[in-house]
Amino acid sequence: MKVAILGYGVVGSGTYEILDKAGYTVGKILDIRPHPELGDVLTTDFDDILNDKEIGVVAEAIGGLEPAHSFLVKAIKAGKHVVSSNKHLICTYYDELHSLAREMGVTVRFSASAGGGIPWLHNLCRATRCDKITRVSGIMNGTTNFIIDAMITDGADFSDVLAMAQSLGYAEADPSADIDGLDTARKTAISSSIAFNTEISEDDVSVFGLRNIKKCDIEYIKGKLNKSIRYVGTGVMSDGAVSTFVEPLIIGEDSLFAGVKKNNNMISLVGENVGELSFFGQGAGKYPTGVSVAQDVIDIVNGDFALITPGQSINVDNGAVTKQYYVRTKADVPSDLIDSLTKIGDDNFIITKEISVLGMHKLSKEIIQKDGVSFFAGIER
Repeated sequence: MKVAILGYGVVGSGTYEILDKAGYTVGKILDIRPHPELGDVLTTDFDDILNDKEIGVVAEAIGGLEPAHSFLVKAIKAGKHVVSSNKHLICTYYDELHSLAREMGVTVRFSASAGGGIPWLHNLCRATRCDKITRVSGIMNGTTNFIIDAMITDGADFSDVLAMAQSLGYAEADPSADIDGLDTARKTAISSSIAFNTEISEDDVSVFGLRNIKKCDIEYIKGKLNKSIRYVGTGVMSDGAVSTFVEPLIIGEDSLFAGVKKNNNMISLVGENVGELSFFGQGAGKYPTGVSVAQDVIDIVNGDFALITPGQSINVDNGAVTKQYYVRTKADVPSDLIDSLTKIGDDNFIITKEISVLGMHKLSKEIIQKDGVSFFAGIER
């Protein structure tokens, strides 16, 4: 069985190099740019892949929704297995791709879409076979972890660290998907869909971004609360409902998450039988992500055609989880929600009483309208 790769950028080229060194045949690579070193393997016409009967697996590394989505749909309809590292695509078309693959008797694999080089989704899938997963959570974005870690370690300002992350290639020129939480929300949705055997969309995930974090927040959390902070995506199953949210999270200095440095990721699951398992490593990059794509391809080539089958619809209720929150704002916060308040200059540093995730996220929008640089973080119990 031959393999085709769609896209020859960072992930696509990494996947090709890894498969080639491992002795697997890449029959075609689709890319609109010239790559003379690829010779006849390179094509600019997707039909060359679609009509090649020897190609049984199509690995997508284009990114974005289109034409990646259309290409994968056509590949599945042609009876080809598909692999993707594209979190946006998988999150958006999760049910459609699985339903179509089931109809055509092929499989969809997407291990690299959450966790990059970490074997997270693969092991999460295995864990669900004989255990009930009650929680998934983790540092799923290397850019935001690099920013927070540098702010803690070096006492740097957010804007300076972001610029450093961009210069090192950890952050894009437009870092919105990272610092506004979209990337982590998609990975949280995909992880929760597998963990709880349902379909969670990106829109189901409540999100606080990171762009308003300041040096004074780090100083207050460390100096006054004796805590640390990380940017964490969470999915929780409780009383038949799922809660999914992405927030800066204040954690103990001895937490495993507090020890995750630079642009590394760590993602954990909690099972009723196995307890807590954590997976650490590089969440992105040419070779780490390429390894995950290649592993999916190799599984299929070696005859593992198992398909994840999303179960019945489960209610998403982000009001089911309650916690205290840290709020830094110049705006007024309802007094009945305040557990403690410290005023430093013009800023109010507030610890709230217990409030639901949904309630706090709604309140945050009202506060942001009054003070656009307010910052919020959940507090781990």
